[in-house]
Amino acid sequence: MFPCFEQRFHEIWGWHCVVVEKNHRTLSLASHGAIQCRAEAKVPSSEGDSGSSRKVFFQQDCASFPRTVVSNNNLCLDGLGLKCFQARGKRLAAGQRRDVHGRSGQRDKGYPLAFMTEIKGLILSGGSGTRLRPITHTYAKQLVPVANKPVLFYGIEALVQAGVEDIGIIIAPHTGDEVREAVGDGSDFGARVTYIEQEEPAGLAHAVLTAEEFLGESPFIMYLGDNLLREGVPGLVERFRDESPDAMILLTEVDDPSAFGVAELDEGRVVRLIEKPEDPPSNMALVGVYLFSPAIFEAARQLTPSDRGELEITEAIQTLIDDGHEVRSEVVSGWWKDTGQLADMLEANRLVLDDIGSRLDGTIENSRLEGRVIVEEGAVLKNSLVRGPAVIGAGAVIEDAYIGPYTSIGDGVRVVNSEIEHSILLSGSSVENLGARIEASLLGREVRVTRSDSLPKTMRLLVGDRAEIEIV
Repeated sequence: MFPCFEQRFHEIWGWHCVVVEKNHRTLSLASHGAIQCRAEAKVPSSEGDSGSSRKVFFQQDCASFPRTVVSNNNLCLDGLGLKCFQARGKRLAAGQRRDVHGRSGQRDKGYPLAFMTEIKGLILSGGSGTRLRPITHTYAKQLVPVANKPVLFYGIEALVQAGVEDIGIIIAPHTGDEVREAVGDGSDFGARVTYIEQEEPAGLAHAVLTAEEFLGESPFIMYLGDNLLREGVPGLVERFRDESPDAMILLTEVDDPSAFGVAELDEGRVVRLIEKPEDPPSNMALVGVYLFSPAIFEAARQLTPSDRGELEITEAIQTLIDDGHEVRSEVVSGWWKDTGQLADMLEANRLVLDDIGSRLDGTIENSRLEGRVIVEEGAVLKNSLVRGPAVIGAGAVIEDAYIGPYTSIGDGVRVVNSEIEHSILLSGSSVENLGARIEASLLGREVRVTRSDSLPKTMRLLVGDRAEIEIV
C-alpha cells in the first residue's frame, strides 16, 4: 500500500482532494482558483520506444477541471492517460463525462468527485464466544487454532494480502490482553495494528462506531475475526476501489436462508436486507466481511438497539440503501466458514488441512506417515501411525499412537497409547492410555485426558460451566 493523504479544499466546490503516489507517479490537487497536477511516469519518446521517465506539469482553471477528470477513474494529464490508483469516481460534476480520448460519456447526477484514501482494516476480535464454551471462558474465540494457527491470524493475513496494512482490532476487556500478546504491533504480519476496546458486545454497528476515531474519513473493510475465507479478499477490495460504492457486502449460497441475514438483489445491486426471513427472497446469505465508506457512521448513529439489545450492521446497511446510497455485493469464491461453533471449527480445520503439503522437521522413529503430514521441529513420533492430512506441532510427543486424518496436534501435546482423529488438541494437552479413539473433539490448552485401570470402573469428571459431554 502506498501512502495517500487527504485534505479538504472547500474553495473547489468542497471536493475531497488528495495526494497519491504509486510507482513514482504523483498527482496533487491544489486550491486557490487553479488545479496543478504533476505526474512522473514512463512516457514513450517515440513509437516503439519502451519509454523513459519525464515529469509532466500543467495548470487549469477550476471551471475546466471537470472536463479533465474522466470516467472510469482515469485522469488525463497533459495528454497522458494516467490512472489514479485510488480514485473514487463517485460522481463528476453535472453534465457530460469524458473518457481519456475526449469522447462524450453518459450524463451523471452532479455529485462532486471524491478520491479514495488508503483503505483501512477493522477486525472484530471481541465478543464472549458463548457458542464455544467452555473453551472461551479462558480463551478468546478468535485465538482458537485451525491447523495450528489462530483463526484471527488468517484474517490479518487476508487483509495484508489485499494491500490493507493499517488495521484496527476490536477487543473485549476480558480477552484483550491475550489478543495483544498474540498479535503484537502487527509487524510480524506486515501490518500496523491499533487496538480498540469495545466495553460490551453491543453489535457490529456499535463496533463500527467504537472504531470511528481510528477509521476517520477512510473507507475500510470490516472482517469478523472468527471467519475464514479460502480465497481471501484481494478481489473484493480491488472491486471496491474500482466501483466505489458506499458499501459492499459478501454473500454466499446457503441451503437454509431462513437461518441467516439474506440479501435481495437487483443485477448485483442490493435493494433489501432481511434478518432470518420466514419467506426468503433469495438463498444469498451475508458473510462476515463488509466494505464501507465513511457514510456508514451516520447510518449507524440513526439506529436503536434491536430485540437482542444490539446495533445491527444489517440495519445500518439497510439505512444506507433507504437513504439512496449504493450498496453492492460480491459472491464468495471458494469456501467460507464461521468458526463460532465446534462443528464449524472442526470443518474449518478439515478445509484448511486439505490444502497443506508435507514437511518433516521433527524426529520420526519406527513410525509410518501416510498422506500429507506436517511434523514441526522438535516433535517426536515413536512407534506410531499418522494418516494425513494432519499437522503435529513443535515439541509434541506421539508414542504408540494413531493420529487420523484432519487432526491438528498443538505444540507440546502428548499422545501416548491412544487414538485421535478429526480433532483439534491445543498446546500442552495430553491424552494417554485411553483404550478408545477420540473423534470430532476439541481439547483446550493443558487439558489432561487419561484412563485408570483401578476398580471399580467409574467416571471421574471436572467439567466447566455449559460444557457438553457425549459418551459413546
